[in-house]
This record gives sequence, C-alpha cells and structure tokens, in this order.
Amino acid sequence: MSANPSFTWDDLQYFLAVARTGQLSTAARHLRTSHATVSRRIDRLEFVLKVKLFERNPRGYVLTTVGQRFVETAEKIEAETDRLQADVAAGAMIQRGVIRLSAPEGFANFFFSQQMGAFFEHHPNISLELVTIQQIMSLSRKEADIAVTLDPPKAGPYRTEKITDYTLNVYASRDYLAQAAPIRERDDLLAHPFIGYIQDMIFAPGLDYLGDVHPGIRPQFQSSSIFAQLTATKNGLGLCVLPHFIARRQPDLQIVLPQEITLTRNYWLACHRDLSNVPRVRSVSDFIYAAVRASQDAFLRPPSGAGSRTFQQELN
Repeated sequence: MSANPSFTWDDLQYFLAVARTGQLSTAARHLRTSHATVSRRIDRLEFVLKVKLFERNPRGYVLTTVGQRFVETAEKIEAETDRLQADVAAGAMIQRGVIRLSAPEGFANFFFSQQMGAFFEHHPNISLELVTIQQIMSLSRKEADIAVTLDPPKAGPYRTEKITDYTLNVYASRDYLAQAAPIRERDDLLAHPFIGYIQDMIFAPGLDYLGDVHPGIRPQFQSSSIFAQLTATKNGLGLCVLPHFIARRQPDLQIVLPQEITLTRNYWLACHRDLSNVPRVRSVSDFIYAAVRASQDAFLRPPSGAGSRTFQQELN
C-alpha cells in the first residue's frame, strides 16, 4: 500500500455512516453533506486501502467480508476519538452526533417520547432517531445503535442489561363492561370478544399474551400496533391485554379479574459492545435507565391490595 495518499479520520466517519445505514443519501443526511461527497470519500478510501469495502447494488451499499472486519477497527477508533475529545475538554464530555434507538411501540410512544424533552435539555447536541418498526432491528448490521427489547439477544457481541419488569392486565372499557355479560372467573372470558396481536406477526415471544390468560381465547380483532389495540379497547370492541403503564392513563378503562390475572414481562437494553462506552451512546443508555427507575410505579402494579380497588380509585 502506498504511503501517500493516506486515509484520515474523516474518511472513517464517512465509511461508518454508510456501513450503518447502507445508503449514501441517508449517510449524507447524517453527516450533513451531499450524496456525491459521500460517494467520493468512499471511493477514495477504497483506492487508498486497495480493498473493496462495499458491494454496490440497486438497494444500496452492502459490506464485503473485508468491510465487515474494517467496521470493528473503525468503531474502536471512533470510541477512542470520543474519549480523546472528552479528555481535551478537561472532563466535560463532548457529546455530539446521531443515535438511533430501536424500541417497541408501547415503550417508545407511551413512555420514552414523553421523556425526550428532559433528555434534550441535558444533551442538546445529540440527535435521536427513534425506530418503532415492528421487528427486531439488527445491532450487528448497525440498523440501530441501542435497542430496547422484550427479550435479550441470545448471542453476539452485545452488552445487555434488564431495564425493568412491567406488568400487564386484561382491560376493557367501562361502557363495554356495563353492557356485557358479567366476568367472575377466567372461563367467563370465552364469552367475550378479545383484541390482540396478529399471531404470525408477533416478533418477540414476550408479546404472546392470550395463551397465558386462557388457552381457549381466539381474538376477534388483531393488530400489530398496540396503539390500535388500545383504541379498539377504548371504543368498546372487547377485552385486551395491555401494559399497566399504558392503560393507567386511560380513566375509561378498567382491569378485568385483577386478582386472578396479572402478567409480567421485561424490557432489556442492548447495544454493541464496541459502542457501549462511546459517550453519546452511554448518555442515552444512562438516561433510559434513570427515567425508568424514576417511573417504576408506572411499570409495576400498585402495592398489594390495590388490585381490588376500582381503576378510578387507583388514579385518585
């Protein structure tokens, strides 16, 4: 390899942006530059290194085997660069850049989005991309920098920690319950329409609720969106299993069989091990942990004995 020209840290930033997004246009938007500039910098880097880092196809840029190995090296340099910036700033960490957070729709829309004002107040130079697509985003392919998941990754170079337990109950609207057949025990549930997830689109085992409530339940209305399920429940279409932190904000909903049926699930936070100590990644992770800890009452059921109270009493 020729000693001149050589690649610079700027070249690596362009490389990582394309590696993480797979698209020149998306990388250009993240870097606040043009599509042509990104293409030119990638071509220059490949020329200097004398290796092919990406396969070009109509769908975008796909890392070659050499490119995948080069990502690990580039990310280590990125992490060290961030640490160096922190040292130069005499202890005041410079936290700039874009962080892509993948999270389930319920956690993202009904909890985290309400916390973002406080986050930006403390970290004005970090930009957040919140992905709520109903699938598991790939940390290894850099589709997300951080992921909130219902189940921890089974394998891979990830740092994973449980954020919190959360509880779910069967809910229905007060108007529905006032007109429907009484529900005194689990078997009575079979006489009522249920709302749930589309079975063959459940992307995490933790979302498969209805079998835990009663093996005979067959939902009448199914949606991949928890927001659509909540709306259908409020409109009186039937019964639905909902997380307490979502339903507790809806005074027109009431828990059904609160002393018999309570489900528990978990939220986990995962990121690639090489990114876990990057200051801006750590800032987002630490904020999520702190925000959830401060809101434990929202994620967990009320203290023992509260289940026998009406939902309106719980809110007062």
